[in-house]
Amino acid sequence: MMRPAGSHSRYPCCMSQPIHSSPNINIVQAQDYRDGYANSVQVRASVWDFMLVFGAARQDSPNEVVLRNFQGIYLSPQQAKALWNLLGQNLAQYEQAFGPISLEPTQAFPAAGPGNGPIH
Repeated sequence: MMRPAGSHSRYPCCMSQPIHSSPNINIVQAQDYRDGYANSVQVRASVWDFMLVFGAARQDSPNEVVLRNFQGIYLSPQQAKALWNLLGQNLAQYEQAFGPISLEPTQAFPAAGPGNGPIH
């Protein structure tokens, strides 16, 4: 489509160039921040989000495993995919350094509690 001489586009010439530089990111922990150990993660999905439910599995008898859920985190689909990518990269690096991770349990679930997590 031809424009008459002297007419202007409604889009500036530099519209394709970034206008803003990336902001500095300052990570601050909230007062109620806490670390926790989870050996159980359940994933629930909906059209709008993903929910990760973290818990601790404990087996006190051969016939029963108890999952005690302690935290649920909602993620947007975009954040869930970003987490998936980051976990994949970190797992590949971990396996390269320490060997393959087996998904088959080799023993009963340990009793959940402080100090019973993995040692790295």
